[in-house]
Amino acid sequence: AIWVSQGSATGLETVFVTFSYYASFTRVMWNFNNIYRNIETNLSEAAQFTELLMDAPKVFDPEAAEPFVLSKPDIEFSNVSFFYEDSEGQHLFKNFDLKINSGEKLALVGRSGGGKSTITKLLLRFMDVQEGEIKIGEKNIKNIRQKDLRNLISYVPQEPIMFHRTIAENIKYGRLDATEEDVKEAARMAHATEFIDELPKGYDTLIGERGVKLSGGQRQRIAIARAIIRNAPILVLDEATSSLDSESEKLIQGALKYLMENRTAIVIAHRLSTIQNMDRIVVLNEGEIIEQGTHRELLEKSGHYAMLWAHQSGGFIEEQEQVFRE
Repeated sequence: AIWVSQGSATGLETVFVTFSYYASFTRVMWNFNNIYRNIETNLSEAAQFTELLMDAPKVFDPEAAEPFVLSKPDIEFSNVSFFYEDSEGQHLFKNFDLKINSGEKLALVGRSGGGKSTITKLLLRFMDVQEGEIKIGEKNIKNIRQKDLRNLISYVPQEPIMFHRTIAENIKYGRLDATEEDVKEAARMAHATEFIDELPKGYDTLIGERGVKLSGGQRQRIAIARAIIRNAPILVLDEATSSLDSESEKLIQGALKYLMENRTAIVIAHRLSTIQNMDRIVVLNEGEIIEQGTHRELLEKSGHYAMLWAHQSGGFIEEQEQVFRE
């Protein structure tokens, strides 16, 4: 500092060199800190994945299983008993029976925790039942390879799984050998072209990890297009329109109606307005079927379903019944 105040050239050079070295050293230490943090983060994530991979699978394919050819897509839950491992043996389902005929459109409703989503997980063999059996086409699903079983089912969950790929690739995930025309036709039927055509890159737009660049409704339209292109004989919809606004939902209902034609369909819904036209509505409560019938039949019973309908429609059951009679 004294040298600088006296105007010494040597002092100015010393200060400049000192600060240059200090800046370089700080930059190196900053980069080293970032590298260390990245290594620590990656090691932590790798440890979590390693633990996941080390978990022994709990669902197995049968030995020497032959490819399954479906004769008719009917589904039967026969004397099924099931409980989650962390439920201390408390059964969700106990001697549960449910038959879904080939081509039938069945809706599952009821309060949260009643077992609606568990039925779809058991059908897809994400878990196995402790007792009883689940049959498709009169064959126990435990005797079908998981790949063959899931090829029979188009599944649209409430939170669709999206990949950091293009929109076209995410739709094609439903059927990998689909053509470009198949993808566009599926998107059109799912009313996804309304927003895809407005994107700068259209079907080549990358949607980000888990589809973060899309809204919830847009992700659900992509999932529905994926189900359309899959063209499986059994359709499972788990709150497939929950993220849509009323106008979009009205459009999607038309696509879903087409999608359910000539297919066995299971629809889980909390908004009862979306399942009025189902062939049969099953009301679940704590793993038991407490009511079943058509929308009109259940309203006439003035039971649990009628109470749920009254709650959602503002209590005007009598007016609704009058509409049905007319």
